[in-house]
Amino acid sequence: MQDFKHSAETTAERMPQDAAANAAKQATGDVVEHYIGGERCGGSQRSAPVYDPATGQVTKQVLLANAEEVATAIETAEAALPAWRATGLAKRTAIMFKVENIIRTRTPELAAIITSEHGKVLSDAAGEVARGLENVQFCSGLMHHMKGDYLEQAASGVDVHQTRQPVGVVACITPFNFPAMVPLWMITTAIAAGNTVILKPSERDPSAAVWIAEAFAEAGLPPGVLNVVHGDKEAVDEILTNPLVKAVSFVGSTPIAKYIYETSAQNGKRVQALGGAKNHMVVMPDADLDGAADAVVSAAYGSAGERCMAVSVLVTVGDVADPLIEKVADRIGKLTIGPGSDPKSEMGPLITRQALDRVNGYVQGAAAEGATVVVDGTQKEFDGDGFFTGISLVDHVRPGMKVYDEEIFGPVLSVVRVETYEEAVKLINSNQFANGVAVFTRDGKTARQFEFEIEVGMVGVNVPIPVPIGAFSFGGWKNSLFGDTHMYGPESFNFYTRRKLVTTRWPHPSESQINLGFPTH
Repeated sequence: MQDFKHSAETTAERMPQDAAANAAKQATGDVVEHYIGGERCGGSQRSAPVYDPATGQVTKQVLLANAEEVATAIETAEAALPAWRATGLAKRTAIMFKVENIIRTRTPELAAIITSEHGKVLSDAAGEVARGLENVQFCSGLMHHMKGDYLEQAASGVDVHQTRQPVGVVACITPFNFPAMVPLWMITTAIAAGNTVILKPSERDPSAAVWIAEAFAEAGLPPGVLNVVHGDKEAVDEILTNPLVKAVSFVGSTPIAKYIYETSAQNGKRVQALGGAKNHMVVMPDADLDGAADAVVSAAYGSAGERCMAVSVLVTVGDVADPLIEKVADRIGKLTIGPGSDPKSEMGPLITRQALDRVNGYVQGAAAEGATVVVDGTQKEFDGDGFFTGISLVDHVRPGMKVYDEEIFGPVLSVVRVETYEEAVKLINSNQFANGVAVFTRDGKTARQFEFEIEVGMVGVNVPIPVPIGAFSFGGWKNSLFGDTHMYGPESFNFYTRRKLVTTRWPHPSESQINLGFPTH
């Protein structure tokens, strides 16, 4: 996503320095419970550890729901649906305004919870919350978004109108890398449209979801409209197959997105499943190299590269490679890596030990594939048992190498050298992923041609991470999106509502007659 650090500096400056350690425990306790029917509740004895990535220590246990418990939560949402669907739009709007104010006022608290379980720095966590609130603000205009259409005198004495109605019970399955923003992208629109919701957050950092659900309750949302269920594949499979769930939203890796899409479709549900990414940033020979270097370092290494819109491939055109790589390497050496709760840190740890080993494996194997490791972050040493790695820069990367072909999801930037603009476009359009892309140039004609020719869902011109503002919708192409509807913004209201067409005629009794012919105007 965009460089949240800069967009949230003011909020971050207000945070107590020890907030991360204290807020998470105060907000959630030692066990992260489900939130069903307006209250926290326990369940089966299955649980999973929740780590502090900065220390590598287990700080909590999160309950893992079995299929029966998920079914109970879905039935709770189904029971709350009729009353919520009948709730006036003015009251729904008031709740949106209230929840936006609650979350904005208490952003430091929520950001500290995110940092304690995800590891990202506090300013980055606060920026995530701010971007999520953009969608809450957008949904506050639901009076406009839920409007239908009316056509008078479509035929003689016949009027036609179309309304938007909620889909029903919907499920939102969200990823670890944005434990507040992505839930706010999904649940806010679903609730505003009159649906009831089952939110299944990542079990790696689950506390933010419960916090958000309680913020909605504080804002006046009735019990049962928003329910949070923690779990693993057993919980997800119940969601995907339960007939009461009418729609599923998902963000995660491409293999899981494809599984979510196929299983949901087989069970008659509408589905939007956002998958993986391999975002390229093209730097043309006429670009401002200092500006490009600043942009790619920010976009590649922010949040330790654990962003679906992180730049992971730098495409250098012509002779800009050597001077640009030198500038990037110089900037890498000045970055500070440390606990997210430390205000001096610019990058925190990875989410798990498994993620750390996987990311380091890509760097350690790059040289054997013929690439040049310019900066080897895997050799950087850190005190303690946190899931830290250094920042890596790999040059002379080509398609066919694992470091290029696969989504790394860590602080690793690959450099692909091409001679011409045409080669850059061909490289990107041949990739299986098509989430985001950027071009850096001072030439308007090149930028316009790139925008026209590139086969990627979100394009930035001198903008490294082109995440749209809340008034537009987020989503890629190809293996980055399964389904035909993008997330949040206008398209999201289309996803969470279905259209009903009503044709009306009020004839005089004398006009009644039998006519077996096909109706015409």
